[in-house]
Amino acid sequence: MDPVSPAEALWRPPASAFTDSNLARYQLWVGEHYGVRFNSYSELYHWSVTQIRPFWKSVGEYFAVQFEQQPEEILIGEKPLGAHWFQGATLNYAAHLLRRRVECPAQAAIIARTEPKPGGQSGRKILTYADLSQRVASAARSLRQLGVRKGDRVAGYLPNCSETVVAFLATASLGAIWSSCPPELSSNGVLERLAQIEPKVLFAVSRYRYGGKVHDQSAALAQIVSGLPTLQRVIQVAQTYTQTPESLPSGPAVDWHAFLEAGSGGDLEFEPVGFEHPLWILYSSGTTGVPKPIVHGHGGMLLEHLKTLSLHLDLHEGDRFFWFTTGGWMMWNFLVSGLALGTAIVLYDGSPKYPDFGVLWRLAEEEGITYFGTSAPFLLACQKADIQPRKIVDLSRLRSIGSTGAPLPPEGFRWVYEEVKSEVWLGSVSGGTDVCTALIGSNPLLPVYPGKLQCRELGAAIEAWNQDGQPVWDEVGELVVTAPMPCMPVCFWNDPDGSRLRASYFNYFPGIWRHGDWLEISAVDGQCVIYGRSDSTLNRGGVRMGTAEFYRVIERMPQIVEALVIDTTGIQRNAVSGRLLLFLVLCPGCEWNNELQEAICARLHSELSPRYVPDAIYSVPEIPRTLNGKKLEVPIKRLFEGMPLAKAVSREALANPGCLQYFVELAANS
Repeated sequence: MDPVSPAEALWRPPASAFTDSNLARYQLWVGEHYGVRFNSYSELYHWSVTQIRPFWKSVGEYFAVQFEQQPEEILIGEKPLGAHWFQGATLNYAAHLLRRRVECPAQAAIIARTEPKPGGQSGRKILTYADLSQRVASAARSLRQLGVRKGDRVAGYLPNCSETVVAFLATASLGAIWSSCPPELSSNGVLERLAQIEPKVLFAVSRYRYGGKVHDQSAALAQIVSGLPTLQRVIQVAQTYTQTPESLPSGPAVDWHAFLEAGSGGDLEFEPVGFEHPLWILYSSGTTGVPKPIVHGHGGMLLEHLKTLSLHLDLHEGDRFFWFTTGGWMMWNFLVSGLALGTAIVLYDGSPKYPDFGVLWRLAEEEGITYFGTSAPFLLACQKADIQPRKIVDLSRLRSIGSTGAPLPPEGFRWVYEEVKSEVWLGSVSGGTDVCTALIGSNPLLPVYPGKLQCRELGAAIEAWNQDGQPVWDEVGELVVTAPMPCMPVCFWNDPDGSRLRASYFNYFPGIWRHGDWLEISAVDGQCVIYGRSDSTLNRGGVRMGTAEFYRVIERMPQIVEALVIDTTGIQRNAVSGRLLLFLVLCPGCEWNNELQEAICARLHSELSPRYVPDAIYSVPEIPRTLNGKKLEVPIKRLFEGMPLAKAVSREALANPGCLQYFVELAANS
């Protein structure tokens, strides 16, 4: 990573941020109520990770979290493993997301947009807080009539639409547990996940629109229903994509509108549950086996999302908050929590590049989006496609852009400031499904430098550790969390002794959370760089490097769309052991030849190291990616280790499983 001087800052906070931002106000409030004064963010951060109990208590107080029963103890335990939060407290997450229904019933809560039909307009639906609350009340009563009670599981096979939010909040209001899979996931992929948790009710669609096409999932839905013997009811959510009526799956099924009508009338009720009572079940990517069902609690998610969305993203009541996501990615849960702050959340159901890469930027203009969340691959794809949003749309209301899913390289930062908006606040953030939040993220009081994440977030005791478990500064180490956080998983489902949970996070450094990313923290200003997954590290002759730094160099070349690199050092197969293999997707019309290969090797030689010149380069049609868009570095490496495909990667976890055959054949012949 190139050193960045303060003069290279792409954005600096305006003077108003030091008085009007949520973080500035919170900092002042803590000083008044806790008797501590902070002269900088670093001092506030240090207090938050050393005075853990007062910090998280202050978060609950500052955001007026309503406990039905007050906590007896804020925290039991000093290390992440085995910690328990707010013992004795009861509350309900859904109650906090809907509490503006009384004071601001006419305020917009959800703006739901669908992909435009060919030659037509995008669908649009607005729900006020009153509308949303009424639908949630009806859905909750109908679920109660179906026998759904606290602790039961309710699942979704749904797109990113308003009905998904309603079904989720209704489930949470009862103290039942929500889990969702996107409709683009195959029936086997859905069953791998949902069969583990034995849902009682399934909300589902039988078709969805993506990329200008309607995809019929009725056969897949029938397989899912037959594969879940615990289901007592299927609620079919009809989507008006074609003129053909949607048929209900065989078995105990009912239409969405009939379902709501059956529960109409009466007020919202919220079941008080324990602070750590399960709220939702998310799933690991499943690239190396059956996806792990990760359970998060009501209280932990509420406090964490209030803190991050308000203090770090600086969301305010009335903002229009958007993140491009599916209903099966943790960013959907993160987005929905914006309701707790009185924002209008903007949902988009469709492809980010149909009919072209301008579709989401036009959405930002049309809906007056103030916070635009997306992924680093999307921003880089717009850059490659030479999109210039500032010339095609009015982004005058846009204040902030969030980027996640992969490290955003410096060139991506510069493209945003040159081609989107020069005065926008860009926040590259990193976290994950495991904690359903960002651990390293945005800060309205700090400058933005190319390629850097602004800060370690409040309450996240993050360090970079070397192999000996010692913290390091200004060099790359393992990202660890050394103190408990309430957003850490309550448990894995069906893991009664906690062995799977410990193996996933706590065994590498005993008792300490190892996140699995390579991290560098600046000793000067605390800003961070993520270098990719630590289990896919490149190690050439003792020179270690994260793959993100490699991609930054290679994907900057105009001929290359994207790349995947694996280091076979340590593989016990003579033909490939110790080799660096590079796979490239070339731009349309670009020819693979010796001249291009030499140019690639020369660039890597000069900009990285002679040791990082690949031993072999392959032009491939596609790079295999998970459903959330992450590159499959480790599973592809395992194929070259000789591991069978079925053990190396679950096809159900991939967005493009068809491209695997090329890698299987290449590995077999190596």
